[in-house]
Order: sequence, then structure tokens, then C-alpha cells
Amino acid sequence: MTHDPGEFLAALLEIESLSGDEGAAARWLVERMRELGYARAELDAAGNAVGEVGDGDRLLVLLGHIDTVAGRVPVRRAGRRLYGRGAVDAKGPLAAFTLAAARIEPPPGWRLVVVGAVEEEAATSRGARAVAARLRPEACVIGEPSGWDRICVGYKGRLLAELEVERPGHHSAGREPGACELVVEYWNRVAALAAERNRGVGRVFEQLTPSLRHLASGGDGMKEWARVRLGLRLPPGLDPDGLARELAGLVPPGGRLTASAGEPAFRGAKNNPLVRAFLASIRARGGQPAFTVKSGTSDMNVVGPVWGCPILAYGPGDSDLDHSPEEHVDLDELAAGIAVLGDALRQLLAPGPP
Repeated sequence: MTHDPGEFLAALLEIESLSGDEGAAARWLVERMRELGYARAELDAAGNAVGEVGDGDRLLVLLGHIDTVAGRVPVRRAGRRLYGRGAVDAKGPLAAFTLAAARIEPPPGWRLVVVGAVEEEAATSRGARAVAARLRPEACVIGEPSGWDRICVGYKGRLLAELEVERPGHHSAGREPGACELVVEYWNRVAALAAERNRGVGRVFEQLTPSLRHLASGGDGMKEWARVRLGLRLPPGLDPDGLARELAGLVPPGGRLTASAGEPAFRGAKNNPLVRAFLASIRARGGQPAFTVKSGTSDMNVVGPVWGCPILAYGPGDSDLDHSPEEHVDLDELAAGIAVLGDALRQLLAPGPP
């Protein structure tokens, strides 16, 4: 059975799948995989939608994610644009994976595995961690928006930190700093730490980039409290645990710091059969391929160090539209991405080593 890519993706976009609540979308995807003729399609123990083409022991994994961030973007078409939450990040790439794999007949000994992973957007990456422990592929493609003529070979790391300060109530004219002032002072210390680390570092991918995610405060007349939540994007070589210790050293007296979701940066190789297959496929379609690295994180950070195989991220869509109210994908780009994937997979699965 064949599916129109635009209709396929639109149907998937209609099913809300926030991180932690992906069940309906995952079940829908499993049913479509079965209709498309996958040898096997099921939900695994983590809730991932997993489809397999072929029966061999050698694996090539296409790892996308089926969850999205919050925020409803009504599903609609405007010319060749398809709008909807996840059209870019990352149901579009996952739809491309699913449809491209259905057109492949792996040679004997090979198995193509497509995964719609859960909780990628929740900083837990529960789905990716489950398959990282279970599968051992010889190559992997991560489903993230790169643009049809680009491939991504690296992602920065991440650390989340939350500071809470509680103080006795005091008059605003007093000399002691209040809870709000202390958390603001802490943010300034973290920003200064990053600025010092980044001195002389020109590329954003090589910089430590902090962001202020949330501020809250309150009190009951007897005590006051303030809380700040930070996100930090880590360059290659910066250990999340080591950075967490540095952040702990900046905490004001009486403050409580919680660090979580630490992931080191990861960068794959640019010269291997997987990369060469994608470069050739993009050129064959008239594109001028280029490499990118991203300032965010993805499931590449999780599976890349575990699997140690050739790996890259690829998918249709403009990543500048990630999480935005205007999230949409161009349907011609979606078609081009499917074609590039198909060509690259056939090259990789041709007789001989991957």
C-alpha cells in the first residue's frame, strides 16, 4: 500500500502526542507500518513505535521521535506548506523515515529498523535509552530537521539547573538582599562564568550558552522564596557533572541547587560510508550538500556514544521553525527528503560492507 506523504504526515500531526502521552500517535504509526508492508510493527516496552523491514541480523536504524512540545498549531495546508505541531520537529522526519523504509527491500542478512521514540522533548529520552540498550546497529540516522540538502553531524550537550532560595521576611528598606535579589545575582554569576569560558571562542557550537528558563517568587509575610531555572548548552569536551559542581560553588548561602538532565555534546565523523551515501544522494537530486551542527540536543547524544557506529541526523524541515507558532514543512521538501533517504539507504544496503 502506498500513502501520499502530505496526507500521511497531516494525519499524524492531527494526533496530539506531548512527551509522556504519545500512545495514540504511536499506535497509529504502528498500524500504518503494517499497512505499508513492514515485516513487523509493534509498540515496545518503552512505548516506542518500532517497525522492521527485512529479517537479517545486521541492523540499520532510523531513529526518529514521535513526541512534541506543547502548543497547538492547527493542522492546515497553505499552498505547498503543511502546518502543525511537529511538522518540523520531528514528525516530518519520522514520516519521511516511515515512507522511505517501506520502499526498501534489504538484501539477505540486513534489517532496517524504524523507531518513533517517546520523550525526546522531555529531556528524559526514555525511548532512545530503551533502544540504545537493546539494539546494536551498524549505522544510524537520527530523525531531526536538517533541510533536505543538509546533514547534521553534531549536537551540543545540555545541563538543567534549578536554584531555590528561602529567606526570613524583611523590610524592603533593609540591608540584607532578598530572595529575588539572590537568585538574580546567581544568574549573573552563571552568565559571567559562561562569558569567561567563551572568551576567544568564536563558534557558537564551541561555546557554553546559558539561558534563563523560569523565574518565580512568593512569600507569606514570615518568609519569602525565589526560584530560578536555567538551561545550559554545553560545547564538546565540557563534562556535565563537572559543570554541575562549578554551578554548586556559585550558590548563595541557604540556596538549594538541583542539577539534572546532563548530556555531553556529541559529534559524529564526516567521512564514513553513511555520510558519503547521503552526500551522493543529495547531489544526485541536484542539491549542494553541506554539514551542520546544532546548538540543541537530540537523541544522537544518547545513542551515539553507546553504539559507536556511523551516525548523522537528517530530515526535511527548517529547524528555525522548531517549537514555533508557525511550524510548517514544505511538501516538496518532504518529498525530496524521502527520495534522498531512499537513495542513501539503497547505497548503504548494497552488497558489501556498510
